Amino acid sequence: MMSSVSARAAVLEYSIDTNHSQITFSFNHHGFSTVTGIVTGITGDIAFDREAPAASSVVAKLPLATLTTGHAAEDSDILSPGFLDAKTNPEVSFRSTAIRVVGDNRALIEGELTLNGVSAPVTLDTVLNKDGASMKGAPTLGLSATTTLLRSAFNAGRSAPANSDAVEVKISIEATQVPAP
Repeated sequence: MMSSVSARAAVLEYSIDTNHSQITFSFNHHGFSTVTGIVTGITGDIAFDREAPAASSVVAKLPLATLTTGHAAEDSDILSPGFLDAKTNPEVSFRSTAIRVVGDNRALIEGELTLNGVSAPVTLDTVLNKDGASMKGAPTLGLSATTTLLRSAFNAGRSAPANSDAVEVKISIEATQVPAP
């Protein structure tokens, strides 16, 4: 039987590498084009259990101030009170609530996303790209995830359905193991 000390030792703590993590998003603009943007500055922690990945967890935050589509007028509109109200709600947060392993290096991470002052459940279809040493020798995880959010679920549905209510989200995370104390 495994002792509780060795069971806890299997969970390793990782810190999200802000410089090598980002979120891209896209949505249909009135049926004419696809608007694409990026959000950087992600921070957070991953508790990763290699032997029992379902026992892992994720918490993350990102500042809306880093959101850009490459067009100042579009960014201003997306961040306005009519959409994300970034002045009142400057941060997006995610906290996992369950992880379901669905294949080799693939899991569905269920959690609570708080955006625009609204918390709602989301599922991230996640792939563990790599678990190994970085070029600097640090134990590192690389993860990719996708989900589709409905703007209306987060009180950001102005102009839907003419402007797509669905927003495709792609997440790329690199996280480095936190040294043991």
